[in-house]
Amino acid sequence: MKTFEEIRSNPKFTSRTKAVDGGAGYLTIQGKSIFVIYSNGGGWDHVSASLMNRCPTWDEMCEIKKAFFRPDEWCVEYHPAESEYVNIYPYCLHIWKPQRKEIPTPPKFMV
Repeated sequence: MKTFEEIRSNPKFTSRTKAVDGGAGYLTIQGKSIFVIYSNGGGWDHVSASLMNRCPTWDEMCEIKKAFFRPDEWCVEYHPAESEYVNIYPYCLHIWKPQRKEIPTPPKFMV
């Protein structure tokens, strides 16, 4: 994950709150303000992204990944077991990256 200083200095990002392990604000992508919460606590780098009336698109999530993570970092959007579903807000997606483990990735020709 980028440093908090790098994240907060992005001209497309308007910071609303700051915390020791992250913060929240709005990232402007193609004229849309997407609410984001970011953190690096508990051994995970994490960004949640939401809009009022729909989920972020793939392209919007790619821009969010670029705003919060470095180009060489692999991150994931998990699809948990149905028994583990948590849906606090219906239009929210998440990007995750463990801090102390490398994410297993498929061979390049399969991506």
